[in-house]
Amino acid sequence: TKSSDCLHELSKSLQTGSTALLRGLVEGQRILSRAKRGWVWNQMFVLEEFSGPDPILVGRLHTDLDVGSTPIKYVLAGEGAGTIFAINEITGDIHAMKRLDREEKAEYTLTAQVTNRDTDQPLEPPSEFIIKVQDINDNPPQFVEGPYRASVPETSQVGTSVTRVTATDADDPVYGNSAKLVYSILEGQPYFSIDPNTAIIKIALHGMDREMREEYLVVIQAKDMGGHMGGLSGTTTVTVTLTDVNDNPPKFSKSLYEFVIPEDLAIGQPGGKVKANDRDIGENAKSTYNIIDGDERDVFEITTDAQTQEGILRLKKPLNFETKKSYTLKVEAANIRFDPNSGAPFKDTATVKIAVEDSDEPPVFSKPTFVLQVDENAPINTVVGTVTARDPDVTGSLVRYFIDRHTDLERQFNVNVDDGKITLAKPLDRETDMWHNITVTATEISNQISRATVAIRVLDINDNAPEFATEYEAFLCENGKPGQVIQTVSAVDKDDPIQGHYFEYRLIPEMLNNPNFTIKNNGDNSISVLAKHDTFRRQKQEMYFLPIIVTDNGNPPMSSTNTLTIRVCGCSREGIVQSCNVEAYVLPIGLSMGALIAILACIILLLVIVVLFVTLRRHKNKPLIIKDDEDVRENIIRYDDEGGGEEDTEAFDIATLQNPDGINGYLPRKDIKPDLQFMPRQSSGPNGVDVDEFINVRLHEADNDPTAPPYDSIQIYGYEGRGSIAGSLSSLETASSDSDQNYDYLREWGPRFRRLGELYSVGESDKET
Repeated sequence: TKSSDCLHELSKSLQTGSTALLRGLVEGQRILSRAKRGWVWNQMFVLEEFSGPDPILVGRLHTDLDVGSTPIKYVLAGEGAGTIFAINEITGDIHAMKRLDREEKAEYTLTAQVTNRDTDQPLEPPSEFIIKVQDINDNPPQFVEGPYRASVPETSQVGTSVTRVTATDADDPVYGNSAKLVYSILEGQPYFSIDPNTAIIKIALHGMDREMREEYLVVIQAKDMGGHMGGLSGTTTVTVTLTDVNDNPPKFSKSLYEFVIPEDLAIGQPGGKVKANDRDIGENAKSTYNIIDGDERDVFEITTDAQTQEGILRLKKPLNFETKKSYTLKVEAANIRFDPNSGAPFKDTATVKIAVEDSDEPPVFSKPTFVLQVDENAPINTVVGTVTARDPDVTGSLVRYFIDRHTDLERQFNVNVDDGKITLAKPLDRETDMWHNITVTATEISNQISRATVAIRVLDINDNAPEFATEYEAFLCENGKPGQVIQTVSAVDKDDPIQGHYFEYRLIPEMLNNPNFTIKNNGDNSISVLAKHDTFRRQKQEMYFLPIIVTDNGNPPMSSTNTLTIRVCGCSREGIVQSCNVEAYVLPIGLSMGALIAILACIILLLVIVVLFVTLRRHKNKPLIIKDDEDVRENIIRYDDEGGGEEDTEAFDIATLQNPDGINGYLPRKDIKPDLQFMPRQSSGPNGVDVDEFINVRLHEADNDPTAPPYDSIQIYGYEGRGSIAGSLSSLETASSDSDQNYDYLREWGPRFRRLGELYSVGESDKET
């Protein structure tokens, strides 16, 4: 057979001069009986990729040493040996044990060798050969980047490119037609077409309109084997969107719009809306509105709402029903973007009729601002001026006038509610306020209010006398020369005459023949005061007073008398004032007045300190009786230090022991001489007398004399405390003696009062003892 001839030629080509000969033999009958075939040529086995479960024979290895008497073994090594490829050690047959995929690996390099089966010693050098995997059409085309989206302007010409798709095939592009692809459209006709080789999608239908249909879904197929039967195919989708072009003009929804606008609509407020619809979208649908006719008075304007694309009609000037009751406007809407190639007028017009509605308007003043004048010091009820307002409505209601008192807090003006005459309510003073700005309101029956500003200027009259510009104090040197200028004097006037100020200065009549001073007019509303002689002495007269009359040029003229004080001072040869006091003559040499004052202040301070120290020493409290702590009569001494009861938290704190009732106006008892004269005490002291008897006598006298406080209260107590459940233990302010009181309850108060109870609970016999 033909296969046998090929195998024979292959055996001849593998023969070499070496004793080791590797031959690849293929059983022709087995190859012919299988669908898959393998050939060996120039040390290469060619095998089609397969996917069957059974092993397939790749080829056979044979050596001349295989004569039957030598135990030989064929060994296979290299890529895939033992896993993908297996060899029969005895016969040398090579089988593919797993599926071969050319797209994973296109060829394998292996090494064959003949060894001794018993000793595994190589009988020949290794021989390398290649097994090449032959491609078959087992991979369909794939659109890796799909699905696709593309866009193209509406109304594009036929043949306009939309987009390009790309499919890939994993099969061998150089062997056969397994990877040769052909493209076609399965869905999307007759709108689009595709080039079968380049896969470029193009417009196939004229006049595609986005407003009719905006989106198209195109299904593209790619088929291998050149598109012939039996080839594999893959599909993808392309979503084509038509983009908008400005091919539609704006169009008003109606040709006539009618609005009713009240005449009191504020300027800038909307009075109506119109809209022109455009089938285009985006920038192509934007329009601008204009009034092209009917607004000769320039009363209205129309603007575009950027969000809604509506034309908003607004007022530029106020409406007046009494003047014009209706308007007819012609409004135009035009696209902002215009395509000159379209050849269509991208605009539209509509008529707008506006009816002005009569409104109840507030009164209207004849002027927005009134300027009036009045003389200062004009009498009350003087008419300053008149404001006028009218009702612009057809009814012509009466107008009443009022002053906004927030602008006339001092109520200096009144207005007549019927005729608008403004009168004075209080006298005015120009020197206090030159201008008064008040607000007058005009009100009609319906309580509509309008306001006007009234500026009232207060005119000046000569009601203020001139006076010195400042309080002058002149200094005259003892060694001054006659005719010397002592002081330059000027005057001021609060009035403001139109012709300006002119002042006349003169001495009072009693001083016309003043022997010491005279005045000279400087011609600039000021005078100079001059000395007449040089015999001024401080010892003789230290200070002079010069009255000067200042008169203005008003009508009537006003005048005032001002006094200039002139002090006589000692000066240097250059005329510099050094001292103006007479005391300077009696001061010791080298001791100034300031130093003398400082010395006197120190002496006074020392005297005050000494007086305070002596006073504090005299008022210092001294204890009356000092006893030893072990003395049995210590109860008398401790009585002087009695605490303030349960409220006493700080012992010996006089501030805490003060009577809190004294804050409410109850003063503690003062140690004053009683009105009731009691029997005087004996003047004999305790010398030579038993101390215990002396104390008992004094205690008895104190208990029976309610007006004489015990001497022990003088030192400490103004208040013994309040709120204590024990009450008072003192014998103050009581006429009873210790024998009349029962102190047995003190023992029940605990160990702290036990010693006190024992002292006060002694019987009559004990006291006598």
